[in-house]
Amino acid sequence: MFHWTHYDISGFPSAMTTFCSHIFPVEQVELAGTVESVLVGGRHLRSLIPQAFQGVDEIGVIGWGSQARAQAANLRDSLVGTSTRVVVGLQQGSPSASDARECGFTEEDGTLGEMYEVIARSDLVLLLISDAAQATVYPQVFAALQPGATLGLSHGFLLGYLHAIGVDVPSDINVIGVCPKGMGPSVRRLYEQGDGGAGINCSFAVAQDIDGWATDLALAWAVGIGAPCTFRTTLEQEYRSDVFGERGVLLGGLHGLVESLYRLRADTGIPAELAFRSSCETLTGPIRQAISRDGLKGLYGSLSVAEQSAFGSAYNASYGPLYGLLAEIYEEVDSGREIASVVAAGARLNDHPMPQVEGTPMWEVAARVRAARTDDPGPIDPVAAGLFAAMMMAQADLLRSKGHVWSEIANESVIEAVDSLIPYMHARGVAHMVDNCSVTARLGARRWGPVFEATLSRAVLPRIGGHSAGAPEGFIGHPLHDVLSTLGRFRPSIDIALIPEAAPA
Repeated sequence: MFHWTHYDISGFPSAMTTFCSHIFPVEQVELAGTVESVLVGGRHLRSLIPQAFQGVDEIGVIGWGSQARAQAANLRDSLVGTSTRVVVGLQQGSPSASDARECGFTEEDGTLGEMYEVIARSDLVLLLISDAAQATVYPQVFAALQPGATLGLSHGFLLGYLHAIGVDVPSDINVIGVCPKGMGPSVRRLYEQGDGGAGINCSFAVAQDIDGWATDLALAWAVGIGAPCTFRTTLEQEYRSDVFGERGVLLGGLHGLVESLYRLRADTGIPAELAFRSSCETLTGPIRQAISRDGLKGLYGSLSVAEQSAFGSAYNASYGPLYGLLAEIYEEVDSGREIASVVAAGARLNDHPMPQVEGTPMWEVAARVRAARTDDPGPIDPVAAGLFAAMMMAQADLLRSKGHVWSEIANESVIEAVDSLIPYMHARGVAHMVDNCSVTARLGARRWGPVFEATLSRAVLPRIGGHSAGAPEGFIGHPLHDVLSTLGRFRPSIDIALIPEAAPA
């Protein structure tokens, strides 16, 4: 019988942050005084995957959304020449079947089939349909799984939902999670750029292990999709941090920040293009690049004395209000109310799809600015930098207070933003970033983005000048800086490269 394990705010026991493998070379790292295990990925580990996948003749990837499309292609490419094949399972008559065929999965060679038939014959089933759909079809999925099979999830949402309604997973299957800290297009793009030797960091979890090999199955899955760094969590902590992070820094908070800052500057009479460059463009361009390369402390250190003073004023004015809002969001996730809202939206969205977010005048300006870009990334705006750093630090502090491990905190609050989501926002616009994420993420961004915008516009931006300039309080000595420095060693071997014209804004 499956049971959640709960942890207090002192953090995970060391047994939950460290792990061993029969096959893969696991490393121990110290993060702000705690020891965690990580698997550093790379092309050199692909030869070990068949050992972990002994007895796994077929991997069924169920669905064809953002993550399913990327992970199916990456696994297929990583498993060339082995005895394990990747098969995509879709509902009968799915409109996604034609795209799957274009990507090389076909009925003729047995790599494309009806979802329940694929589930029934697969040894490892990666259930990558939407969260709302999982909450609807899980009884049929459980019924189709063969005893001894492994159920793989890339999000803890389903187990969070089952826990809320008092349902257990079958006792005769493994349950594992491999959760990329970035959206599907990033998972595939970095894998392609690095020829399978680069990708997106992943957390992994083992919720149920019936034969002692579930950890190695999860690690092989992570290596197969190209994860440069894989760290341990639980699926309970993963869904909380992930759903929370989407509504915070990653999407909702980021969207609300750039909208509020742009409006403030445009309302003062600054030309629209300049207002955009000093709000959104500076954040998605040079600020993102500085954080990705040198961390938050490196961003601050790159500023002049006067700019550091402006940074500090913005940081000090915004940290408290942002922490309060983030605490409210975490409570909505922790209570199950946010999960319930996603499940309820599932049927509604069939008849009323979500509109794109780029409907305000700001995003018309954005298209013009992107079209006029040069190789010069432009200057860092210190106020925008201070606001964004405060949001990241507030989110990190909130997650730490709830017992999340440092690797998860750093990825959800900083790394996923600067190395996966924001590059798409910079290249193709906010709509592409938001609307190519999961339904759960898109719903959260639409719900909480306007709340962040209102909080910043009303409670923060008018008061920045009233806060004393100087060092940002609690920032310089924050342990997150050392965590980011350590984890920076495991960054993808290349930076993600995107072509702005590849998709419409």
